[in-house]
Amino acid sequence: MSKKNHLSLLLVAAFLLFINQYSFAQSKVLPTGSKAPMFTTKASMAGNEFDFSLKEALDKGPVVLYFYPAAYTGGCDLEAHTFAEMKDKFTAAGATIIGVSADDIERLKSFSSSPDYCAGKFPVASDSAGNIAASYGLEVTPAQSEAKDVTGKQITHDFIPRTTFVINKNGEIVAVFSSATDHIKADEHVTKSLEIVTKL
Repeated sequence: MSKKNHLSLLLVAAFLLFINQYSFAQSKVLPTGSKAPMFTTKASMAGNEFDFSLKEALDKGPVVLYFYPAAYTGGCDLEAHTFAEMKDKFTAAGATIIGVSADDIERLKSFSSSPDYCAGKFPVASDSAGNIAASYGLEVTPAQSEAKDVTGKQITHDFIPRTTFVINKNGEIVAVFSSATDHIKADEHVTKSLEIVTKL
């Protein structure tokens, strides 16, 4: 076998290994029909800190639980702004919105109150250790050294992949979609979620 053919085979093998590892990682994400893991964590609504309980939220109706990489970054800002703009429609459907990232709670206080983002319309919660994300089968990635937010501040926390879970009032996951695997834009997470909760 020539060196060129040998190198080609090695590249193909490496690529297949990467795909298999990627598929395996994605396969751990909780699928529809799964029971949503309950959690309680620090959250902020309009700049006010409180303890968010998924169980308590589900007692009121369905929940749109969306994970996002980091506050004050392009896609996440658009997603939060779109959720805020459509909040009344989610309320009319009886649904609670909760955003979760690895940002610390102090950072989320300003993000939740900013008129450009959450606008005080819905809460965002902190999963700084990544435990909530892990319980839903999401693998966090370390922030790169050059990662900065829209203000120029360096981002030091891990990134949670942009993934949305729509959970019915019985605690069952009825829909899951991810920007990584479903190739949908940040604001499409909002419109798809709304379409689903209005049918529950």
